[in-house]
Amino acid sequence: MRAKAASINTSLEPAASIRTFSVNGQVVSAPRPVPGLYLVATPIGNLGDITLRALETLAGVDIIACEDTRITRRLTERYAIAAQLKPYHDHNAALARPKLLDHLAQGAAIALVSDAGTPLISDPGFKLVREACAAGNRVFALPGPSSVLTALSVAALPTDRFFFEGFLPAKENARQARLKELAGIDATLVMFESGHRVQDTVRDLAAIMGERDAAICREMTKMHEEVQRATLAELARSATTLETRGEFVLVVGPPSARAQTMTGDALDELLRRRLERDSVKDAVAHAVEMSGRPRREVYARALELKQEGNQQAAKGAHDQV
Repeated sequence: MRAKAASINTSLEPAASIRTFSVNGQVVSAPRPVPGLYLVATPIGNLGDITLRALETLAGVDIIACEDTRITRRLTERYAIAAQLKPYHDHNAALARPKLLDHLAQGAAIALVSDAGTPLISDPGFKLVREACAAGNRVFALPGPSSVLTALSVAALPTDRFFFEGFLPAKENARQARLKELAGIDATLVMFESGHRVQDTVRDLAAIMGERDAAICREMTKMHEEVQRATLAELARSATTLETRGEFVLVVGPPSARAQTMTGDALDELLRRRLERDSVKDAVAHAVEMSGRPRREVYARALELKQEGNQQAAKGAHDQV
């Protein structure tokens, strides 16, 4: 006699096979999606920016995994979505991820959302996607809102090439060091920053990158949306009057051809940091790419700094004897 096929975990099945959501008072049916993990982009501010496909998916899946259930519930309540919300964030991921993977193995359809924007962009989720793929589960991306692309589109800066940095280091020295590395990239830069650090970061940007054109984008798509466009030097001069409440995306235009050559001091600092952990060859290759200076010049300077470091280390060891 033929064995019965293994059944899907019925605890995840909705009471009815068709769920619904509501848009402008109109009730729309949402059939259950095929099993798999759905990466659903959600609004970065204005809840009207959700796509119809995203609503249908959120209404139809068995579970919505989200950073903060309170924030996601505002969205599901707005569109009358009856969904099972489960928290998935940096602090509980190690415990929550195996459970979600078990549900996927049993044939569940799960949506992953961040608090705002596209999942995995400076948000948790990478390990879940990687392990879901490794286990043979289907993974679907539902494109939609992104604060990176939103800010880039309104900054009035070149968009043919851009580099997304995410959040800069919180500590001043580390932040300044990273900005010096970013200064050599021949592309528009996009960075996230928090309100309590944005003034200092704008000043650091001006000190390191000079007169480049830039834009400070605050509270994108929200009621108090604001975009300030000027040179970094001008933005730094008015930083003390900058409204710091809200979420910020900083967009900095690419360097001019003249500005792409790193100063000698910046080159030395970059080489010293890289030589602490890399070989001379690797440090030079990185510095040539970042600085815009000739390889022969960078290599010669790297050897000088390496020799200086060795002499200082030897002197320190001698002084301790």
